Amino acid sequence: MLERMRKQAGDTLIEVLFAVTVFSFVVVSTLGIMNQGTAASQRSLEITLVRQQIDAQAETLRFMHDSYVAVYQSGLTFDVSDGSTSPAEEWYKMSTSGLNATSASPFGGAITVCPQPPEGSFIVDTRNVRFVDGTATTLQPSVTHAQLEYGNDDAFVASRGLWVEPIRSAVSSDPNQTNTGYIDFHIRACWEGSGLGTPMTTGTIVRLYEPRG
Repeated sequence: MLERMRKQAGDTLIEVLFAVTVFSFVVVSTLGIMNQGTAASQRSLEITLVRQQIDAQAETLRFMHDSYVAVYQSGLTFDVSDGSTSPAEEWYKMSTSGLNATSASPFGGAITVCPQPPEGSFIVDTRNVRFVDGTATTLQPSVTHAQLEYGNDDAFVASRGLWVEPIRSAVSSDPNQTNTGYIDFHIRACWEGSGLGTPMTTGTIVRLYEPRG
């Protein structure tokens, strides 16, 4: 009889509390790992989307540049007030907009908050192949990740966390190179990453040679 009662006896209160504690620890640890994994996946997706935006900027700049070079001749100008445009004319607008910066602004690991794009920055409307001069309206902070914002009619609205800093080469003192020059386009993106205390940044530099003389 006593042996049968021992076999039917349940767990003690201490054993139950210990089991609940272990189970809670496992659940909390698992949820923490899941949250970290979700945040990492979100950041990876954001980086992929932003890289696509940066690549689109680079390819559109190259297209505008090639179009301009194809029609270039000494003294070439465009009537920017006639209501019509072309990729070559958009390059002309960009190249004559006043590229006065001699060096790019600090970026990457040196920043703790997303900076305001410096004077002279701009963005390219990649859907419509348009040069968009940088202003407080056109260059705005990101809301989710760095990207261009468009309206329902594909009209450009604003660039959020994405901008281009053009740095034009100085005129060479070598007489044999006076007609040779280039522009370094620092394409930059900055946005608040998921689960991070510092902003995420990425970018690239595209060098395009411009005809002179």
